[in-house]
Amino acid sequence: MEEPPISPEEYIQKVLSAYRQTPGTAGTIRQPDRLLAARLQARGVPLEAVENALVLAAARRIFRAPGSPPLGTIRSLAYFSAVIEEVLELRVSPAYFQHLRHRLQRFTQIGR
Repeated sequence: MEEPPISPEEYIQKVLSAYRQTPGTAGTIRQPDRLLAARLQARGVPLEAVENALVLAAARRIFRAPGSPPLGTIRSLAYFSAVIEEVLELRVSPAYFQHLRHRLQRFTQIGR
């Protein structure tokens, strides 16, 4: 079932909120982040694709090989641009992203 359309402002707020809550990000929003969210909305990028890209990128960063050097904090929504484009091309079941969300949630609740 398709959800009703949301306003551009609500889309931007949802993207920024999802970004802010993504593990590994600084949790702060800057003007370039708002502009990118607005461009994604104007392009018609589905909110679900953006949210899935954030989850995929966070999972890739967190569930890396043991002993890998630490990664720096993500300070810009632009970091996710390539992954957003990748997700738009993917033909993956929504269940896969739900699985990643569940793993991330469990990881962030128990810590390392």
